[in-house]
Amino acid sequence: MRHPASVPVAAEASPSPPATSRSVEDFLAAGQRHNTRRSYASAVQHFESEWGGLLPAAPDAVARYLAHYAGALSLNTLRQRLAALSRWHADHGFSDPTKAPVVRQVFKGIRTVHPQQERQARPVDLGHLQAVDAWLRQAQADAAVRGDQAAALRHARDRSLVLLGFWRGFRSDELTRLERRFVEIAPGRGMSCFLPHSKTDRLGQGQTYKCPALSALCPVEALSAWLALSVEKTDGPVFPAIDRWGRLGDEPMAPTSLNLILRRVLEAAGVDAAQGFSSHSLRRGFASWARDSGWDIKELMAYIGWRDMKSALRYMDISGQDLQQRFERALAR
Repeated sequence: MRHPASVPVAAEASPSPPATSRSVEDFLAAGQRHNTRRSYASAVQHFESEWGGLLPAAPDAVARYLAHYAGALSLNTLRQRLAALSRWHADHGFSDPTKAPVVRQVFKGIRTVHPQQERQARPVDLGHLQAVDAWLRQAQADAAVRGDQAAALRHARDRSLVLLGFWRGFRSDELTRLERRFVEIAPGRGMSCFLPHSKTDRLGQGQTYKCPALSALCPVEALSAWLALSVEKTDGPVFPAIDRWGRLGDEPMAPTSLNLILRRVLEAAGVDAAQGFSSHSLRRGFASWARDSGWDIKELMAYIGWRDMKSALRYMDISGQDLQQRFERALAR
């Protein structure tokens, strides 16, 4: 019996990569937030250049580094330095010295010797929000009358930033990363915006956030007004930087600039001690408002996007006045 002649099989050619293909390094970089990469690089540089440490590092060296800066740097900063060193060793295939018992014990000792109370920004309340909204509306109208287009644009943008930041409970980096192509507005009903990635989105799946239209202090109306005023930009960031001539940039405004903007408009609106506020004040303010309005913790976590209860509880402080009222009601009974 004759077997059929074997037919040579041509080697399968590897498909040529498309012109726009990216390298492995590109995707590795995309898998980590830009702010995290930058802060980790700065921390590793501090360990090497400022302190004179060598990489890869031994556990004893990391422990001495912590001891050297104990008291000079906050516990949160030291914790961030450890995270950066841990990531560097993992990325380069070395064992992680930060997990060694001596490092853990030294860090525990620093917490004992240098206890630090966590500082939290003052929450923005509805009174603050009303004052800021009224001032920004008037300031925008005045700027338009005198023909100052740059100031009118900034006031409209800042009003939308503050109202959306409060009612949506966004972090500053989430606000500044919003893109026009991912925002959908239903006038009089609400809006939705999609964020491809965020701090709590560990898998990078993206998340859609919804916000209702309101009868007062409405974030949907403020955002609609801002987008209509900046109609020259049809794509790119929702909140770009604005130069002195009123030109909108192609890049989003820096997240850190939200602190300065919020303090400036609060002070202009007549709010006392405006320097005690930060971008986190909007998130904390909404959490406090939701608590006082009867939201339970699960509703708040789902709306904000918190993954663990501890994060949510940090934003839901009970004010001294609330405590006093509860005690007095109990005494009256």
